[in-house]
Amino acid sequence: MSKRLYEYTQITDLKDMLKKSGKEYGEKIAYKIRVDNGKYKEITHNEVRKMINSLGTALINMGLKNKRIAVIGENRYEWEIAYLAIVCGTGIVVPLDKSLPENELKELIKRSGVEAIFYSSKYEETLKKIKLLGIGKLKHLISMDLKQHKDGIYSQSELIKVGENLISKGDTNFTDAKINNEEMSIMLFTSGTTSQSKVVALSHKNICSNLMDIASILDVNSNDIFLSFLPIHHVFECTVGFLFSLYKGAQTVFCDGIRHIPENMKEYKVSVMASVPAIYEGIFKIIRKQLEKQGKLEDILQKEEEYKDASMETKKKVFKEVHEMLGGNVKLLISGAASLDPTIEQKYRKLGLNIVQGYGLTETSPVIAIGTDKYYKVGSIGKTVPSVEAKLVNCDKDNMGELVVKGPNIMLEYFENKEATEKALIDGWFYTGDLAKIDDEGYIFICGRKKSVIVLKNGKNIFPEEIENLINKIEGVEESFVFGKQMSEDKEDIKIFAKIVFNEKTVKEAYKVKTQEEIFESINKKVKEINKTMPKYKAIRGITLTQEPLIKTTTNKIKREKNLEQIMKEENQKWN
Repeated sequence: MSKRLYEYTQITDLKDMLKKSGKEYGEKIAYKIRVDNGKYKEITHNEVRKMINSLGTALINMGLKNKRIAVIGENRYEWEIAYLAIVCGTGIVVPLDKSLPENELKELIKRSGVEAIFYSSKYEETLKKIKLLGIGKLKHLISMDLKQHKDGIYSQSELIKVGENLISKGDTNFTDAKINNEEMSIMLFTSGTTSQSKVVALSHKNICSNLMDIASILDVNSNDIFLSFLPIHHVFECTVGFLFSLYKGAQTVFCDGIRHIPENMKEYKVSVMASVPAIYEGIFKIIRKQLEKQGKLEDILQKEEEYKDASMETKKKVFKEVHEMLGGNVKLLISGAASLDPTIEQKYRKLGLNIVQGYGLTETSPVIAIGTDKYYKVGSIGKTVPSVEAKLVNCDKDNMGELVVKGPNIMLEYFENKEATEKALIDGWFYTGDLAKIDDEGYIFICGRKKSVIVLKNGKNIFPEEIENLINKIEGVEESFVFGKQMSEDKEDIKIFAKIVFNEKTVKEAYKVKTQEEIFESINKKVKEINKTMPKYKAIRGITLTQEPLIKTTTNKIKREKNLEQIMKEENQKWN
């Protein structure tokens, strides 16, 4: 496990975190939001804590003490205020995925037993309908956008005023509320269909142990500016972005959308960002294109080689123009939720951009391991954070086994799912479902998901992610999905195939082709070149091309089972 490198504040629960960090950083800016005509609204840490206390007081006054309350909407400070007003003295918070279709939203509202829901205007008609139908226990709708109560719908901003008034009259029901940091306070649905998704029960202790661990190994302070981009209901963004920023007294700014990430980084002088590999790959392509346009790419590539062994500080000065493209203030880029291509990691580091790879799951609050600016190995997820132990079980002859972990960040249970809990938690160890190797220094290397491994007739294991990384480097390829296909009546006769998503315009320009047949041949030729670099048993035996994106979660993870189902369905339709 990692050694603690930096001082951090001891906290017992999120209410304690708000109190201690508020005392230390109260006058600093917590949120900066762009308003009309290039002006900005700034909210201090003191103002944030005042809003949380007022809203929590109003919620208890509404009869919501110890009730379950959901939050749904885009990343915004009102979402974060609502989350903390619920969890720091009112009841249990249920963050919901903003991309859910209406039928799934109905099902999760029913399954979670929420009695109130905070939402942004986009969801108003859907939620009014759900409430009218009497789905589950839902009684109260609370709008993040309404300025005052209207037609039976509460306004979040008006509830804050109500709470302020109650506090001024001596109401301390929320401010004096005691937190049991070991009971369920957060209900999180895992990705998947509503019938398959499990409910992860997390406590204050789970989250706070993770915040303290992260703070003790990452060089982040109250002068940092976080860009909030990943879906905030997801525990990666929630813990590593939103809660960690408040804990450190830092500032949070909100992204305008995937296409605006580089310009937002520049606009707000962002220093810290947590995102997924696909975003970092996209940012790198934008940087490269700009350098090509300016005729500076060759010079940069020469300097990369010349300064490859220099310190990150030296590289930051040498490649100042590259840093300026991202605002000139980037200190730490955290990659998680999927495997980061080691070549991309190396390219960032060559330019003096400090990118670290982290790893975790919803069930682990989420961070299990992360690289740091002092301790990292390219291709590794780093060592476990200070409070977490890790080991491998059921290892093969190459010392690869399933990664299992133990620590205060491990979930309490899968709510009301004893069977799944007993399968995942054995003698205090959580079975991650990921296969990994751990080197002599404790660095962990993830090999792939246990359930996605393709086992061939000769007993060889193939990790789809490894081959997908190679395919995705082909110019014009946006993403790919590698799968095993049964080639005869012998169920063990499996061959490797790939579904490839391509950008037609890029492929036509790159390979000077016009027809669909020529496009296929140009990409297939590149795939054959990849085959030459791998053992024969890993060879890709066939490809299909599409311009339709793969089915993914809201954090850009490929849904393997769903994509495989779609491929099988398309195969059956072709032959029927």
